[in-house]
Amino acid sequence: MYSDFYPSVLHPFYFIRRSLFAEIRKHASRLKGNMLDFGCGSKPYEGLFTVEQYTGIDFYNEGHPHDNERIDVFYDGKHIPFPDNHFDSVLCTEVFEHVFNLEQVIQELYRVMKNDSMLLITCPFVWNEHEVPYDYARYTRFALKDLMEKQGFEILEYSKSGNFVTTLFQLWNLYWYTVLYNKVKNNVFLRWIYKLGFILPVNLGGKLLNALLPANNSLYLNNVLLVKKPGV
Repeated sequence: MYSDFYPSVLHPFYFIRRSLFAEIRKHASRLKGNMLDFGCGSKPYEGLFTVEQYTGIDFYNEGHPHDNERIDVFYDGKHIPFPDNHFDSVLCTEVFEHVFNLEQVIQELYRVMKNDSMLLITCPFVWNEHEVPYDYARYTRFALKDLMEKQGFEILEYSKSGNFVTTLFQLWNLYWYTVLYNKVKNNVFLRWIYKLGFILPVNLGGKLLNALLPANNSLYLNNVLLVKKPGV
């Protein structure tokens, strides 16, 4: 079920997806009730949550086709089509970088959330341009905290996924993916050479050096932020 989002060491996005999956799983029990997955795509993390209702919403004109995605509701990029104080919890993964009018969207998320409800956000700090031309920003932890607090949210927890070493090795495999994958994807033999000769050594080397070298997370892959809409 999670093969693409909890991948093996043969996957070019091993470090970013493994670390992100672990962060979302860590917080999953705090999101309950009637839940909104904002920017849901294929709902890859739905199975991590035990909720009463799980609704996925996405923006139609997003920079990639929506074939085989499990979107319940499309929205216009401005107004979330649900009433005030409707959701008990919200998940928003890898979406903020694609939102040009982010403050307006944060206001909308605040509006549709009930008092004391939780919002779990992830967004990249380091990654290549993707889903172009709808890729607008990269955020530091300071910018994210400021944006959320200005709209009335209370910051509960912040963490980083990935560290200096795993980020460097992830970017190395992102390079191999970018320059090689489209050339080999239709040939089984070449695809295995690509996985075993390029992707696997980088992932294994990254795991080894990450275990041996001093820890440093001043360079990292993703921001992870858990916030709350305060009660009255």
